[in-house]
Amino acid sequence: MKSKLIRLTAMLSLLAAGGVALAQDIQERTIRFGHLNNTDHPTSTGVKKFAELVAAKSGGKIKVQEFPSSQLGNELQQQSALQGGVQEMLVASHDVAGRHRQGIRPASTSRSSSATPSRPMPWSTARWARCSAAKLAEKGVVVLGFFDLGFRNVTNSKRPITKAEDLDGLKLRVIPNPVFLETFKTFKANPMPMPFAELYGALESKAVDGQENPYSVILSSKFYEVNKYVSGTNHVYATNPVQISKRFWDKLSPAEQKLLQDAAIEAQNYQRVVSREVCRQGRGRTQGQGHAVQRHRTRRDGPHARRSQAGPRQVRRLLRAGRDDPVQ
Repeated sequence: MKSKLIRLTAMLSLLAAGGVALAQDIQERTIRFGHLNNTDHPTSTGVKKFAELVAAKSGGKIKVQEFPSSQLGNELQQQSALQGGVQEMLVASHDVAGRHRQGIRPASTSRSSSATPSRPMPWSTARWARCSAAKLAEKGVVVLGFFDLGFRNVTNSKRPITKAEDLDGLKLRVIPNPVFLETFKTFKANPMPMPFAELYGALESKAVDGQENPYSVILSSKFYEVNKYVSGTNHVYATNPVQISKRFWDKLSPAEQKLLQDAAIEAQNYQRVVSREVCRQGRGRTQGQGHAVQRHRTRRDGPHARRSQAGPRQVRRLLRAGRDDPVQ
């Protein structure tokens, strides 16, 4: 009996020592987490969930401060700050930062892939995600997960988009990525790269005719106020990688790294459910703002069939090439 008591006491002492060591491995830290969207967007919901989880897992030692709506700069500025170790975390498409990272494929896929609005791509388990994360690590960024952004749709102030030919001549803001630029050029649109923070003003002043983003972004950013036509093109499914500065990451203890990684995966899974529900309701909510939402149709015969199919082929060609250096 006495020997059992001694063994139990020893085990409890080891467990207590392990708990102290773990607590000592977690330091008081503040993480600045930037993104481009408003606080009512699912991205913000995901960041808030991450902050809540990190606070709980660290006993309040690690604090996550959210900086929404491009408060820390536009997408390229925040990406540079992340790589330089000036900013700790960012959730935004890495497509916009291709000038910093050669050879990384885009975080989006065309409708020609197996993704559909009801069954988006499982990016966190995809071979692409692992490859992209490895490439990003070489450039000073660690990927902890992927937030859902959704299928992108075209809005504009000129006309409804019901077929590929309706894009002809439209000045559309796109992210500075060759897949987007070349695809819309194929449809004879005039794609114009532009920081997201400048987009609403450009639409309002008619510097651009339109843009393309998921319903969640269209609603949160109120693009329907400055664009009369909202078209359900569902042409690209996009995710936003949850990124952390490698310089900051390398300063963390293994316990802190595991804590942040676990919190990111939990927040990712929560955010995806929220995002997909918002996108599912997006069409109806946009109509509720007094706008007709046009369904896009692709002609598979007739004189325009060849051009209607050119976009997906161009997307696949560029994806295979692995290009991600934006046109300057």
